[in-house]
Amino acid sequence: MIGVDVDLAGRIALVTGASSGIGRQLALSLARGKARVVLAAHRTGLLDAVKADIEAAGGEALSVAMDVSDEGSIIAAFDAAEAAFGSVDSVVANAGLAIGGSALGIKAEDFDRVVDVNLRGVFLTAREGARRMIASGAPERGHGRIVLISSITANYVTAGQVTYSASKAAVQQMGRVMAKDWAGKGVNVNVVCPGYIRTDLNDDYLDRDKGRTMIAGFPRPRVMTIDVLDPMILYLCSDASAQVTGSVFTIDDGQSL
Repeated sequence: MIGVDVDLAGRIALVTGASSGIGRQLALSLARGKARVVLAAHRTGLLDAVKADIEAAGGEALSVAMDVSDEGSIIAAFDAAEAAFGSVDSVVANAGLAIGGSALGIKAEDFDRVVDVNLRGVFLTAREGARRMIASGAPERGHGRIVLISSITANYVTAGQVTYSASKAAVQQMGRVMAKDWAGKGVNVNVVCPGYIRTDLNDDYLDRDKGRTMIAGFPRPRVMTIDVLDPMILYLCSDASAQVTGSVFTIDDGQSL
């Protein structure tokens, strides 16, 4: 297990897409760092197991339903978080959707779905988080932390991922603009661009011929483990990153070189 010694005691972190994969892992990691974690996802049925794992290890967690494409759902989730724990001071906007296909053939409605979740949803989540942080005294305390999860496909061309790649590139630039807009308001905004990480969602692809061919073409012919983002996310949510905002961090084991 990759770990970093960060004490987030007293912090309240909200993670979107926390029901599985990278979001689940980051929620568990933040809880181990002593943050109280708000688990947000559209698929609420899976959140109970994540919450149980956190509580079994002595942490505190709250499950909330959140559809990031619905602003009302986002506001309701932050309301529930505040009622249970107090004001959220760290947001990890991780929820995402990928629908592959050629730019010649992808359906317009699928394009819209990806943009709704990956771009509009990240914008609405980050904005609501920032509004709450500022209202609760972030300019004075300087505790506001927002981390947007982008992808190496924002800069690394991958065939058949035109909508996903475009949405992630937009997230990267959006995060930098937000960082500048909110720099004087006690809210740091940073972007993390992961490479290919093995999760339950992509196991089948990575183990098929096409996936193995892709991996063989990496400078280091391997994919990363699910815990590889933990140290960076803990750092960016902590006091140690007080002077870090508007940065984009690529974590891909050299895959995009």
